[in-house]
Amino acid sequence: MLTSKQRAFLRGMANTLDPILHAGKGGISDAMKKQADDALTARELMKGRVLETAPASTRETAEEIAAAVGAEVVGVIGRTFVLYRRNPKDPVIDLPRA
Repeated sequence: MLTSKQRAFLRGMANTLDPILHAGKGGISDAMKKQADDALTARELMKGRVLETAPASTRETAEEIAAAVGAEVVGVIGRTFVLYRRNPKDPVIDLPRA
């Protein structure tokens, strides 16, 4: 579980990222979950976007993907969401202490 200070730190880092995951009218597929899993393993932090034609809201989509890959939702703003999952073998991001 992330603290509010850690969430703010991660949101600041994600500010410069471009969305690498796009959910559209097809919803969330297994390939999309695999792409999110691979991105989180490599980067620990990723940004996604939900298109207007998507069947679910941005929050629902972010929470479904996070649950599927074992990540945490850092934030949802508009149609964009940010996910974080610490890499246990080789951590890249050093979070502030709780």
